[in-house]
Amino acid sequence: MKKLLITGFDPFGNQEINPSWESVKNLPEEIGEYRIEKLMIPTVFGKAYQKVIEKAEQINPSAIICVGLAGGRKSITVETVAINLKEANISDNEGNTPVNENILTEGENAYFSTLPIRDIVKKIRESGIDANLSFSAGAFVCNETLYLLLDKYKNTDVKVGFIHLPFLPEQAQNGQPSMPMADMVKALKVAIETIQ
Repeated sequence: MKKLLITGFDPFGNQEINPSWESVKNLPEEIGEYRIEKLMIPTVFGKAYQKVIEKAEQINPSAIICVGLAGGRKSITVETVAINLKEANISDNEGNTPVNENILTEGENAYFSTLPIRDIVKKIRESGIDANLSFSAGAFVCNETLYLLLDKYKNTDVKVGFIHLPFLPEQAQNGQPSMPMADMVKALKVAIETIQ
């Protein structure tokens, strides 16, 4: 079987849980033609990517999906692009708050996801769950991790992408949108099944 590495982040900001890791850890061990390798990564600039790449070099996955939290979004959002910028309006989990920094000094301005992102959105919608393309992964640790992975695996057969999840219902406050855990897990399964 081919291997797929899927990661979720630890809690950050003032949150006690992170639906990205909670959803990832609830995935089955096999989905479609993939054996699923799950990894929790720190919400820390630089360290998140380092942990992903260490695991990837051990297992040689055919695809890597990073999953993160985008509190305030109402749907599953499949990221289109990562930009060469680090800018944080909240601290990461080690207190880093970069402003207007390049991720790679000599790097490309942006990289596009190599997952079949439009097919993934279509299939998740067909499964009855709200999903959309996103054209900004922000400039926090999520974007940096996706950018560095796309840089690392450019011109290879390894597919790389990022999916953002909404808040869980227990996290949402003051009418913020949210989504049940079961729907998030189902959406991730559908996404993996869509990758050939």
